Amino acid sequence: MHPVLHAFLSQTADGQAQNPIVAFLPFIAIAVVFYFVFFRPQAKQAKAHQAFVTALKKGDEVVTQSGIIGTVVLVEDRTVTIDVGAGTKLRVLKGQVAGQWKQVEAQPAKAEGKK
Repeated sequence: MHPVLHAFLSQTADGQAQNPIVAFLPFIAIAVVFYFVFFRPQAKQAKAHQAFVTALKKGDEVVTQSGIIGTVVLVEDRTVTIDVGAGTKLRVLKGQVAGQWKQVEAQPAKAEGKK
C-alpha cells in the first residue's frame, strides 16, 4: 500500500464503528433544507394557482402563460373562453391561465429640482 494512502486511512479510521444515523445526518439535513427551500414554496404556489383557476368567473381579466391578455367570457369544466379584443375569442385550458391581469398605471415622472 502507498504510504500516503496508508497515512490517510490511519487518520480516518478510529477503530470504532460509527452510528449509521450519525453517518446519514448530513444527508437528512440537506433533504430538510431542500424541502423548505424548494418543494414547500412550490407546493404552496401550485395550490394558490389551483384555487385561482377554480375561482375564475365571467368578466375576469386574465393573462395566459403565453402572454395573451383577455376577458373571460365562458368558464367550462376544463376550458375557459377568453375575448382578446375585436370579437376574437380563444378557448384555452384552465391550467394555462397564468393569473389575473392588472393594468400597470403609468406614474408621472418626477420633476427634478436641479437648476
